[in-house]
Amino acid sequence: MAETLDRIDRVNPAINAIVALRDRDTLLAEAATAPPGPLQGLPVAIKDLADTAGIVTTYGSPAFRDHVPKADSPMVARLRRAGAVIIGKTNTPEFGLGSHSYNPVYGVTRNPYDTARSAGGSSGGAGAALAARMVALADGSDMMGSLRNPAGWNNVLGFRPSYGLVAGGGPGDLFLAQLSTDGPMARSIRDLELLLSIQSEHDPRHPHSSGPYRPQPPGRRLRIGWLGDWGGAYAMEPGVLDLCETALRVFADLGHEVTPLAPPFPAEALWQAWTTLRSWTIAGNLEVLLRSAPDMVKPELRWEIERGLTFSAADIRRASTIRSDWFRRTAEMEVDVLALPSAQLFAFDADWHWPRQIAGTAMDSYHRWMEVVVPASLTGLPALSVPAGFGPSPMGLQLIGHRGQDAAILNLGREYEAATDWIVRVPAI
Repeated sequence: MAETLDRIDRVNPAINAIVALRDRDTLLAEAATAPPGPLQGLPVAIKDLADTAGIVTTYGSPAFRDHVPKADSPMVARLRRAGAVIIGKTNTPEFGLGSHSYNPVYGVTRNPYDTARSAGGSSGGAGAALAARMVALADGSDMMGSLRNPAGWNNVLGFRPSYGLVAGGGPGDLFLAQLSTDGPMARSIRDLELLLSIQSEHDPRHPHSSGPYRPQPPGRRLRIGWLGDWGGAYAMEPGVLDLCETALRVFADLGHEVTPLAPPFPAEALWQAWTTLRSWTIAGNLEVLLRSAPDMVKPELRWEIERGLTFSAADIRRASTIRSDWFRRTAEMEVDVLALPSAQLFAFDADWHWPRQIAGTAMDSYHRWMEVVVPASLTGLPALSVPAGFGPSPMGLQLIGHRGQDAAILNLGREYEAATDWIVRVPAI
């Protein structure tokens, strides 16, 4: 604990990944008396979207600047039972919207490999804290690549589990809103699986709960389908595809079959279904905030809510039918894994809100530049981001599996990790 807090004191001012840091003496005392468990005494900072009892939780919003929850979220409670000591929070964009971690409460989180660049998001604080060696494990959440984008840009690992493996909590709909999930981030597959095994503790109050996660021995050689830029549908900054294709050669050298695939589904249909369901879900969750504190809602959130409120039942049905068609298509594909870049461009200027164009192609929304993560998110497939190397900043490669094949994807990541050395490239900060 002392070494962790010393490290945070030295490097966090330049990165701004850890926020709401608690008192040092209190944390040292808690570390000395932490309950037994696999994380006994381990300092952990929680993403500022998850409730933490007794610790300010802002969701990146000025409307919740002084909000201190009375209870932990179910995932945080699992970490505490495993012996973790919660030292504070990791920074996130306002309500997790946008893959760049800035907000009016804590400011901008910067990339440890180049502090002029973004750390990604919405788990940008988690990714940057891992890369800068301020924490050993980090929780994240992933709706639209919020684990995968910051993992790629910070040269660490991020895993979006199959929907239901890490059970959420609280009342509300359990069927329609399945776009987001919690998951682990780490610097090794071993650590990733350790955290996942705790996060995925079975929750009898959540009928979709399918945990706990259990590792499985490696199986047969896998067939990996490389989708690249989805037949030109996804604008890509030069160099992104080259790095990912070099990374894929590692899998081929390991004996797996890597095959370029033609687009298996219309990209625009996926995008239309995704943006409809996303805006509708966000509106359902946050309309009350727009009504009660409109001056505290950033433009992108206002746009999502107002857009979501315009949809009819027929609109939602059409979007969910597309989602279902895509789910059926993935289930029948003759490959075991789909591969895509973790982002469509390298980490951009930390002072931007979002990139307005990629390689000359204009982005028509604040999140269009992250379209590449939608195929996994739309149907709740397991997706692992592994480091793919360095261009102007780090880049990641998504490995997407069939629903429930989490262990197979993590085994594939373990093989790749053993054959590469990207993780040992520590930022100079």
